[in-house]
Amino acid sequence: MEDHLLGWLRTLDEDRLARILANRPDAISAPWPRRLDTLAQRLSNGFAVMEALRTLPLPCLQLAESCLVLRDPTPARLAQFLGAPAAAVAPWLDLLYDHALAWPGAGGVIHLAEGVSRWWSAPLGLGEPLDHHLNSWTISNDALRALARRLGLPPHGNKRRTVARAAEVLADPARVAALLEDAPEGTRAFLDRFAWEGPARDVDGGRFVTPGTPEKWAADHGMLYRPNWNVAEMPREVALCLRGPGYHPPFAPDAPEVATIPVDPEEVDHLMTLAAPHVVERCAALLDNASKTPLPLLKTGGVGVREVRRVARETGCDEDETRLLLEVCAVARLLAWDDKSGGMVPTERFDRWRLDEGAARLRVLLSAWWRMERSSLRRSDGKYGTVLGDDPAGSAIARVRRAVLPVLARLPDGTGVADRASLVRAVHWHAPLLDQALLAGCAPAVLDEATLLGLLAREALTDLGRALAGLAGRAGDENDDCVPQVEHDPGLVEASTRALAGVRRSALFGPDLTAVVTGPPSAELAALLDRVAERESRGAASVWRFTTESVRRALDRGYDADELLGELAEVGTVPQPLDYLVRDTARRHGEVTVTSVGCVVQSSDPALLAEIAGHRRLARLGLRLLAPTVLVSAADAERTLAALRENGYAPVPVSDTGEITIRRARADDPPHGRLVLLPGGQVAERAGFEAPAHALAEPAPDPREHARRLIETSRAESGTQGRTWAVIGRMATRLSTAQQSLLGFVVDRGVRAGITLTDGLTATISHGELRGGALDAWCEEAGDYLEFPLAEIVEVRGAY
Repeated sequence: MEDHLLGWLRTLDEDRLARILANRPDAISAPWPRRLDTLAQRLSNGFAVMEALRTLPLPCLQLAESCLVLRDPTPARLAQFLGAPAAAVAPWLDLLYDHALAWPGAGGVIHLAEGVSRWWSAPLGLGEPLDHHLNSWTISNDALRALARRLGLPPHGNKRRTVARAAEVLADPARVAALLEDAPEGTRAFLDRFAWEGPARDVDGGRFVTPGTPEKWAADHGMLYRPNWNVAEMPREVALCLRGPGYHPPFAPDAPEVATIPVDPEEVDHLMTLAAPHVVERCAALLDNASKTPLPLLKTGGVGVREVRRVARETGCDEDETRLLLEVCAVARLLAWDDKSGGMVPTERFDRWRLDEGAARLRVLLSAWWRMERSSLRRSDGKYGTVLGDDPAGSAIARVRRAVLPVLARLPDGTGVADRASLVRAVHWHAPLLDQALLAGCAPAVLDEATLLGLLAREALTDLGRALAGLAGRAGDENDDCVPQVEHDPGLVEASTRALAGVRRSALFGPDLTAVVTGPPSAELAALLDRVAERESRGAASVWRFTTESVRRALDRGYDADELLGELAEVGTVPQPLDYLVRDTARRHGEVTVTSVGCVVQSSDPALLAEIAGHRRLARLGLRLLAPTVLVSAADAERTLAALRENGYAPVPVSDTGEITIRRARADDPPHGRLVLLPGGQVAERAGFEAPAHALAEPAPDPREHARRLIETSRAESGTQGRTWAVIGRMATRLSTAQQSLLGFVVDRGVRAGITLTDGLTATISHGELRGGALDAWCEEAGDYLEFPLAEIVEVRGAY
């Protein structure tokens, strides 16, 4: 099959090849192919074919399925089989060609990529062709001759000719109908069930050996075959004959219409400017809350309902919003498991995130939601799933999300969805390989999540949602550590900047100790007011109230009165009652003090404790004498014990109950750093290096440039593979014969291998080409093609 594809690729012009490469970015990912035969191998990869199929609408898949049924399908035969005009079939067939999932061969016969057939075990509900059954080793020559006699054919001739004659009869509707005229009563109804509800059905095996039964007659005339005693299957050609000449497979070249209602674009835009800053502000509040109180995980994984409700109550979010934003923050790596804290806490990435401008922070959150493999608001049996719990649907949920928004983007301007069921039908047409039950269950949740994030308002896409919808092919994976290209897309940058352009950075302070923000507050303003006051309402205008308790809470976090009043003065005019409240609360703050100690050292000998307290080498412990027999240390118990023993004392550890707790030492456990949350609440220790937040994914290659290079290389090829061994044998003299052979496979077959040069440099290479006395190959360490002199290669080894 690769040979057919390679032959077709060699006939393409630059425009057609560039379209294929644009539709199949997997084919030109690093290391990008430099020859058409390498490109053909990539395009034929089964997994890549399946991913390409997921991006195609329903008519393309219907054409592919029909091609699997027809023998030597051509565009004309395909249109006739579907009962559709050729003009309706041509554009969808071209789309299959542009994805290299199908291509025309000699005589216009359509060839399909091998991976396409793996999606349908029984295309159109039809079984294997007659050749499959008649050429089986279970069919003897005597059985074939007996079948020929029953079909009215001459029994003599070789097996191939007999099979061809029998297949010709059983594929002819008129001759099959003539045979059925002499069949036992009930045979036609019995066979129709296989033709329309088959191809394989459970049967009573005993009736296949009982003379005069429909089962026995159908088996004797080659219309049914039994792979097992109680299972029978009807051949493809027989089923098509029974379905009749009027049968046409389903073909829907036009997308279903989505029921719409008119919406006010200005209102949609206004709601976006309210929701977008609110999302950034609430995420910051959730993460600040988690820094004070780490979120514990359930034993089964995920965050429990009680914790979600606690966080929602303490941050002023509703539960749905809390569920969604916790998931988004975890995917964005702003929230992760910390072993020391025993819960989910903000990461170092959060510290960098909160210093970015508001639009950049919003894009981080939207990008995380775009690739998130869970649905926070999807209900199963009337209940939400566990927050950050494992979802068996996984990546399929992300595909549903990336299928729904592009369909919404196709709606006319100024319209919104009037009926979500019609939207689901349209999404299924555009992404038919999505599980329909999952789509029906996830689509409403996706719309609700998009509304909370400012991507949808009044059931219509906002500018933010429209910008994100165009990035379905560049979403990235949930486990990506590098920043996906979504965050830096120019269209999304512009939309996010405009969505946050109307945030308020000042407040109106009233003499009744309130602060009013008329519009969406910036994250910084909301954080300041949340720190000093209690939020009473939110919406078009947000209201905070200053109380003694709220001011004291800010003072407890390390602020003083002048600092608080200075920050408040930067965002508005501070009235005298508020100034009095802050200063009066600060005056009483600190009347009671609490001192932290690392551990307590006790002894019945006051002189010994006095000696320890005055020991110069123990000064680093910060020892203080509270009573003649009580000494406190600023260091923890373990460090204090070690220091005392090092200086000649003999202390012992004591538990809270007063018991001595000396135990046999065990091998030290490995230190635990921050751990990364995995699906299902599982955790894994981070590697020593963490990709910086600004690290970008590799930019997408230019399809047209690659198409030009491939065509030029194809024209310049002149049988270089035939001289590979001669060149390597003559130039790579430091290598043994076996290593020279392995190096030849790097050139001719693109295999991976490790090499060592004379200066000790090592590299892992693949996809090599000979250029004079050098090997031009992909170097995995450099991430590019490099030249290695053949004479300087001293070792070649396999790389797996």
